[in-house]
Amino acid sequence: MALGDRLRLPLTCDLAKAQEGSQQGAPFGYDGQGCNVYTRTVYGARTSVTVGVLATLGVALFGSVLGGLAGFFGGTWDSVLSRITDIFFAIPVVLGGLVLLSVVTSNTVWPVIGFMVLLGWPQISRIARGSVITAKQNDYVQAARALGASNSRMLLRHITPNAVAPVIVVATIALGTYIALEATLSYLGVGLKPPTVSWGIDISAASPYIRNAPHALLWPSGALALTVLAFIMLGDAVRDALDPKLR
Repeated sequence: MALGDRLRLPLTCDLAKAQEGSQQGAPFGYDGQGCNVYTRTVYGARTSVTVGVLATLGVALFGSVLGGLAGFFGGTWDSVLSRITDIFFAIPVVLGGLVLLSVVTSNTVWPVIGFMVLLGWPQISRIARGSVITAKQNDYVQAARALGASNSRMLLRHITPNAVAPVIVVATIALGTYIALEATLSYLGVGLKPPTVSWGIDISAASPYIRNAPHALLWPSGALALTVLAFIMLGDAVRDALDPKLR
């Protein structure tokens, strides 16, 4: 099958097969528009996981830099960032998404990722700040400072390697949360938009047919739940691996 045909596959629908159940070539049946539920569930995984991974990377990088610098330098920078963080914590995530994304007309994933980074960095920032404050009080950091090490050397060589573990754990657990958030925003109509294929869009489209074609709602919902659970369990495993005291 050519690349173009594979890309069009989840968008190929036949109204004559609308709401039909499992059959050869369509083990999950067809949705209300006659689209193959199995195909859309598989292709939707790519979009939903991509959004979750990119949002997590953006949140981890942005939040870690701001929180780490605030924890290391302290003073006015720390106070200002703490107040800004408090403001962002006060913004309801779903309500903020309804307001901010409702004016976006782009069909790409970048507005959704940008929104998640915008409202997701405060949590990572708090974690990174606390880890850096704890790490910079260790004896080896004080010894490096006494020997004349620069701030950049202490941050990169001594503090960051010993403060990054909590950030990795929280970011791994948050990955599943961002996948669920993308599905929620897409379900409400302000996240990803057709013809993009995602689990949230499919769940929203299948909701009106829940009595006549429950399979169209069951499979993308089940895939979403299992994926979120898998990343949460992965985060727990990473936490145990990075903290021997919890084994």
